[in-house]
Amino acid sequence: MVRQKPKRPDPAARRTKAPGRSGHPARAAQGAAVSRGPATVGDWISGARLRTLPLAIAPVALGTGAGVVAIADGPWHPTRAVLALIVALALQIGVNYANDYSDGIRGTDDHRVGPARLTGSGLAKPKHVLAVALSFLGIAALAGLALVVITQQWWLLAVGAAAIVAAWFYTGGKRPYGYAGLGELFVFVFFGLVATAGSAFVQALDVNLEAWSGGVGAGLLACAVLMANNLRDVDQDRASGKRTLAVLVGAPIGRALFCVFMLVPFGIAAFWALLYPTAWLVLFALLAALPACVIVVTARTARELLIALQLASLTALVYGVGLGLVFAF
Repeated sequence: MVRQKPKRPDPAARRTKAPGRSGHPARAAQGAAVSRGPATVGDWISGARLRTLPLAIAPVALGTGAGVVAIADGPWHPTRAVLALIVALALQIGVNYANDYSDGIRGTDDHRVGPARLTGSGLAKPKHVLAVALSFLGIAALAGLALVVITQQWWLLAVGAAAIVAAWFYTGGKRPYGYAGLGELFVFVFFGLVATAGSAFVQALDVNLEAWSGGVGAGLLACAVLMANNLRDVDQDRASGKRTLAVLVGAPIGRALFCVFMLVPFGIAAFWALLYPTAWLVLFALLAALPACVIVVTARTARELLIALQLASLTALVYGVGLGLVFAF
C-alpha cells in the first residue's frame, strides 16, 4: 500500500486568509476595506473626522463671547452666531473630505497607519468624495454669504473666499501648503484668529482684545491637534514625500512644540482671570491638556498619539466654550 504524502498548505492561500497578519498595515486595511464593498453611512461619517469638529466650535464660541463684551449694552445676535458656527463646521468637514480626496489620489494614504480613508482605501470613488467636499465648502459659502448680507459688511466676502481657498489647497492643487510644513501656520490663522475674530466681528462689528487673544489660544490648540496627527504619521509622511512640520523639525522637536501649543493658551486664560475672575475655571481644561502632553512626550505607538489627539480636541472645546462663557457672562 502506497502512502501518499500530505499536501503542504499553499502559502498564498494562507496569506489570503489572514491579510492583516503581515505586510504594511495600511495596505492590509485597504484590502479589507475593498473586500467589504462600497462605503457605508458609517464610513462617510468617519470620513468627516468628527473628532476634529471641536476645533470649529471652540473659536466661534470664544469669539461670540468676546463679541458680547464688545456690544456692551446692546443685544447679542444668536442668528449670526449660528451662521458663524455653520461656516466653521462646514469648512472643517469640507477640508477633511478634501484632504481625503487629495491625499488619496496622490497615493499618500498608501502609507497610512491610521484609520483607512475613503479614497485611499477604495471604499468610495474619488469623484464622490470630491463632490461631498465641495458640497460642504458650498454650505460654508452660503452661510457666510448670509452673514455678509445681514451685516452689510461686503469685504467679508474676501475673507470667506480666502478661507475656502485655504481649505482646498491644504492638500489640494499642484503645490499644497500642507506638504511644505505650513499646515500649522494656516490652521493658526484660519481656525484661530480668523474664526474667533470673525465671530466677534459679526456680533459687534468690532474686534476687541478678548477676541484677538482668544484667537491666539484657540489657534495654538488647533495646531496641537494637527501636530499630534502628524507625529503619528511622521514616518509614513516622510516616506510618501509629505513634508509636514513634524517631518521637517523631527519628532523630538515636534513633541516639544505640541506641549508649547497646548500650554501657552492657559497663560492667556490666566491673564484674563485678572479681569474676569471666573476665567480661572477654564484652567480645569489642564486635566486633559497635561495628560496629552505626557502622552506625546513618551508615546511609542500610533494608538497613544491618537489618544493625545482626542485629549487635545477636548481641551480645545473646553477652552473655547469656557472662555467664551466667561466673556459673555
